[in-house]
Amino acid sequence: MIQTILIISLILFGISIAITFTRIIIGPSFPDRVLALDVIGVNLISAMAILALIYDTTTFFDVILVLGILAFISTIAYSRFLERGVIIERKRDL
Repeated sequence: MIQTILIISLILFGISIAITFTRIIIGPSFPDRVLALDVIGVNLISAMAILALIYDTTTFFDVILVLGILAFISTIAYSRFLERGVIIERKRDL
């Protein structure tokens, strides 16, 4: 019973990722696309957790951690780019 619920939820997360991917393609503005990328990252983390439960293993937790860190850093980088126009500021003394 729990296996079928996990598989159904994995399918629903896949559908959610596909719908969010269409938001990336037809998004009206750049911040909408950034938000859609963040939503895909969260959905991928959730799908990996469900896969860890289905396969009854803990090896996916490392992948979940790395994916969460990358999603967070990319969201911060995109927001800094939107705010300032550059991601890494270099101050040069002339």
